[in-house]
Amino acid sequence: FSLKELHGIFPWLVESIFGSLDGIIVGWNLRCLQGRTNPNEYSVALDFLDPSGPMMKLVYKLQAEEYRYDFPVSYLPGPVKASIQEQVLPECSLYHNKVQFPSSGGLGLNLALNPFEYYMFYFAISLITQKNSPVTHHVSPSNSAYFILVDTYLKCFLPTEGSVLPPPSSNPGGAIPSPTPRSPAVPFSSYGMHHTSLLKRHIAHQPSVNADPASQEIWRSETLLQIFVEMWLHHYSLEMYQKMQSPHVKLEVLHYRLSISSKHHGSPAQSSYQALHAYQESFKPTEEHVLVVRLLVKHLHAFSNSLKPEPLSPSAHSHTASPLEEFKRVVIPRFVQEKLYIFLQHCFGHWPLDASFRAVLEMWLSYLQPWRYAPEKPPQSTEPLPRSVSEKWAAFIQENLLMYTKLFVGFLNRALRTDLVSPKNALMVFRVAKVFAQPNLAEMILKGEQLFLEPELVIPHRQHRLFMSPTLGGSFLSSRSPAVTDASFKVKSHVYSLEGQDFQYKQMFGTEVRNLVLKLAQLICQAQQTAKSISDHSAETTATQSFFSWFRFTPSDMNGSYTGNDLDEIGQDSIKKTDEYLEKALEYLCHIFKLSEAQLTQMMMKCGTAQDENGKNQLPDCIQSENGLILTPLGRYQIINGLRRFEVQYQGDAELQPIRSYENATLVRLLFRLSSVLNERFADQMEVLCSREDFVGRLCRYHLLNPHLVQKIRYSPVVRDRTSQNWGPRISLRFLASYRTLISLLMIYFLASWFCIGPVGCTFIILIGYFLYAVIMTFFFEGWKPHEH
Repeated sequence: FSLKELHGIFPWLVESIFGSLDGIIVGWNLRCLQGRTNPNEYSVALDFLDPSGPMMKLVYKLQAEEYRYDFPVSYLPGPVKASIQEQVLPECSLYHNKVQFPSSGGLGLNLALNPFEYYMFYFAISLITQKNSPVTHHVSPSNSAYFILVDTYLKCFLPTEGSVLPPPSSNPGGAIPSPTPRSPAVPFSSYGMHHTSLLKRHIAHQPSVNADPASQEIWRSETLLQIFVEMWLHHYSLEMYQKMQSPHVKLEVLHYRLSISSKHHGSPAQSSYQALHAYQESFKPTEEHVLVVRLLVKHLHAFSNSLKPEPLSPSAHSHTASPLEEFKRVVIPRFVQEKLYIFLQHCFGHWPLDASFRAVLEMWLSYLQPWRYAPEKPPQSTEPLPRSVSEKWAAFIQENLLMYTKLFVGFLNRALRTDLVSPKNALMVFRVAKVFAQPNLAEMILKGEQLFLEPELVIPHRQHRLFMSPTLGGSFLSSRSPAVTDASFKVKSHVYSLEGQDFQYKQMFGTEVRNLVLKLAQLICQAQQTAKSISDHSAETTATQSFFSWFRFTPSDMNGSYTGNDLDEIGQDSIKKTDEYLEKALEYLCHIFKLSEAQLTQMMMKCGTAQDENGKNQLPDCIQSENGLILTPLGRYQIINGLRRFEVQYQGDAELQPIRSYENATLVRLLFRLSSVLNERFADQMEVLCSREDFVGRLCRYHLLNPHLVQKIRYSPVVRDRTSQNWGPRISLRFLASYRTLISLLMIYFLASWFCIGPVGCTFIILIGYFLYAVIMTFFFEGWKPHEH
């Protein structure tokens, strides 16, 4: 096709692949396309969308002619959309000189994007817009075509080895030019102290697009990263964004907004109210979204760590480093750190308290450990000792202090509200404790906090305007160490740029956080106790049950009160793993925060490790009052998380309790009527039999009397009024309505017919067997232990 025809086809083709922005057109549904379910479509899609495939060749072919395509501003993230609609230019250079008014005179604004930007915008935003795509089978996000394409694009445009491959050109020997500068169509004011793009000297002020080949080397790399970060991480409230701005910028933006609102709306208050709600969009990232962001974080660590070491000889500094090397040096602090921190804060505060938080947790821990993605290999050692964190990472830890400290406090607050008896929740606590317990890591975090808490008496010409104060003095002849001053300045700059000047820092190793750790340690002890009691209960149940107990014909299991836990369904192996996770997590927390053995002993005493005389868990924490027991906040927490429970039992007549799910409702009602008729007709005869002192009397008392019910009725006026006629001996046939009993009888009759015994003979065998069972149970409970049944 000719370029003119391709220009018209390109937007339709992009929408057909990635779907429409409103989510109505699903497109190829790359997020659900997997090799094991659709191998042919999977391989064709990856080949077609490969960086060297036909689609990217089309992109570069259109790029050479400098075509532009409109992308609606209304589908951008909330903060960006609201800013552009208020004619305030976002800080990211990706939006500079691209905002255009619609030619038809409509109300919507558009971004004029080149083909590469347009393609990547659609590719990145399809992760968010295609949330409700139909899924007919279980999809593993890490094996989907979309996940593989993200990994492929990152490896191609952000290579850890070598340089970015040049784009294929339709003209032999020709090069695809980088984007040309465009004059702004609307006067915009900047709302932030935005970072200058690495390519500003090459693109924004470049008279000829082919003048500088360095711009062609990394413009695709920077554009790709900016689009990924803007589409996946740029979601937060207006209040959160304003905290990151310096006071004079806030004032400037406020004056500008008031002037705009008074000019167009006539009501400044109304404009500010609308702007606030425009920024605060409803953002609910999915687990797949978080996994893709984690892939981006891991690759950026590997990309940044592939930076070549600086040469030691002074002559080597005569030539400047390549743009790609400069890009590696600043890629994380300039492009990712701020938005990732806000994204993580949002997830920590809004993610449900369930096991799906594991994806967010692993993404956070991946960012905290850049040394895991360093090119050097750990030394081979026969002993599996934890690898010590090198001192060379101290600068990274100090410049990302809030990532370690404030988010750790956020995780503590989440862990204190989760059920640590669950093996998945226990694993998350174990993972965090293990990472922070790495040798030398806690010491470097403590050193970063000390640098932040230093007095702000720094050299004036090094003072950052984010926390410049008129009252601060200083001298060029200051005796303070420049190295310490620079380190302290970097830490303060990091904290104040993310949280604002009025931020009240909470020390990770301070008293308040230490108390939270002690509470978590106490909950770990309680969870260990609960897991042990569940394990003991399961072992006792398994030991007391036999094959024949499944066929028992007594209704004693109707009053069971044990509600159990998810550990009952998982098995003993997971119970052991849970105990191991909690034990190791407690050990790591003691190592990080230097908890002593005396403190651990005191916590064990507080968490109520002592058990009652029956060996069961104690009741939830309560206060005795005139009206009975009243739950304390700790008691409510214990009940909600399954740590303790009341032994709730049905205390009325077993014949009158609600019909259970394992019973046949029709049989229950018919058998109740039959047993009532029998009890009324033979009441006197049963009373005489139960009063006898011989074996027949003991047999009748065991099977026709309910000692527990008689005792409860005797001391309960409420129950006495309702069931006083049922004090004496009576026949109970309700156990025959249980599906278990019916299945047992059917199996017995089936076996009888197999051996040609016949229905009459089978019935006779059942009666003889039940009689022998009744005699044995009478000897055990009525004859030997008359008061314990």
